[in-house]
Amino acid sequence: MWAVKLFEWGLGLNLYYLGIFPLHTKGLIGILTSPFIHKDFSHLMANTMPFLVLSWGIFYFYRPLAYKIFILCYLTANILVWFGAREAYHIGASGLVYAFASFLFFSGIIRNYYRLIAISFIVVFLYGGLFWGVFPILKDVSWEGHLFGGFSGMIYALAYRNQGPKKPKITIPEDDDSIPEEIWNSEDFEDKEVLRK
Repeated sequence: MWAVKLFEWGLGLNLYYLGIFPLHTKGLIGILTSPFIHKDFSHLMANTMPFLVLSWGIFYFYRPLAYKIFILCYLTANILVWFGAREAYHIGASGLVYAFASFLFFSGIIRNYYRLIAISFIVVFLYGGLFWGVFPILKDVSWEGHLFGGFSGMIYALAYRNQGPKKPKITIPEDDDSIPEEIWNSEDFEDKEVLRK
């Protein structure tokens, strides 16, 4: 993303036409390229940190599924934008940010595993303001990209709920005896009081 922006800036270009333009063949290329194109450096900076943090969360906690989730969210969110957004060029990686945040949030809740639920709450704490981005509040913001990204993440959290990290099962064997048999049978032990922790 940064290399593309620096390339644009260095050559005085504007690659907005590589964004998604819904329901037009000229906008199909944007399904693949739009996350790399940003309006300006502030737009790019606003997407960079959440993209890196949330991508790390997916690759760290959902390693076996990470590439699959990444590609599916990437394609699904952008295809939905092509089919369902208003006529304009839709650019930026925020659709992916919403997809990854949504996946991490819903996946943690669905799996009911305290570590993943903690990640869900961290996502809400750090990126809770994302919620407002799915509404048409600002005219020059692709709220549709945010909405479809969030929807994609939620769908894949549901679809892959039985794959990836699972809540560990804790089993305690019935014959769990932490005091060895030799100690129980020793003469010194018979007269002592035994306290278990």
